[in-house]
Amino acid sequence: MSITLAVHSVAAHAQRPSRNDARNQARAAADARATLAVDGIQRTYVLRSPRSEATGTNRRPVVLVLHGGGGNALISERMTGFTPLVEREGILVVYPDGTGRSRTRLLTWNADHCCGPAMEREVNDVKFISMLIDTLIARHGADPTRIYVTGMSNGGMMTHRLGIALASRIAAIAPVVGTLFGDEVTPSHAVPAIIFNGMQDKSVPFYGGASGGIGRRSWDGTPAKPAAEQGRFWARTNGCDPTPEIETRGTIVHTRYRCPLGRDVELYAITDGGHAWPGGEAGTRRADTPSTSLKATEVMWAFFKAHARN
Repeated sequence: MSITLAVHSVAAHAQRPSRNDARNQARAAADARATLAVDGIQRTYVLRSPRSEATGTNRRPVVLVLHGGGGNALISERMTGFTPLVEREGILVVYPDGTGRSRTRLLTWNADHCCGPAMEREVNDVKFISMLIDTLIARHGADPTRIYVTGMSNGGMMTHRLGIALASRIAAIAPVVGTLFGDEVTPSHAVPAIIFNGMQDKSVPFYGGASGGIGRRSWDGTPAKPAAEQGRFWARTNGCDPTPEIETRGTIVHTRYRCPLGRDVELYAITDGGHAWPGGEAGTRRADTPSTSLKATEVMWAFFKAHARN
């Protein structure tokens, strides 16, 4: 399949909420945090759901959005702009929190080789997300055949890990400025994947190697593979032709593998993109400015909608 590339410029910024709207949204999200006990730890997450109730014949797709290293649920909500899709598309969007020395600040995910306290303490984040999926299905009308995962940076690495470990449960993944490390096991099932990386990224280098910005104590030192290896990994997993089609449109290099029906693998390399969510907002004032060449949230949602587990 091929997803139509949406090109956004100044108009994309006009659709973003004002600062007051963002503050109100953050306050509401803080009030909406739910908890889930996992291995003696109170894990937290923010759930955004449509006002209308799901029914047994109208269960809702779920998008799990994982924050980057040092972030939290509220930051990932603001950066990605996924919440406006809740009412428009009738979906559940869930922003889980990683763990750290604080319950809500400077949180990380255990993506095996990265990052921070979650990696050092070997926190079982796969178990947390699996239990969270169970909760969403049992209590919130989630459709078990349409569970999608995306995440940025450390969250992108965790997205890969979840796609591998929970391959029988996840309908598609969308890592953003993430990476693989070369020692990943072959998943038990095919998982469609759409992948986004900035070619100017210094924190997770596009061409692989050591991190240029995440920090030695946050990463165990295992070199990252080049961004293209993510596509090769999932293409092998999904039984795709190993030679992809590559098309360059402006600042976007779109790689698409020829795959069996429903097992699609695509990559978007953004030539003017750094370590940021394309079309989203920067996490901090010092963070890279997101490219406006495409809106990753819209492109990946179109990809997600086209895929469901059998």
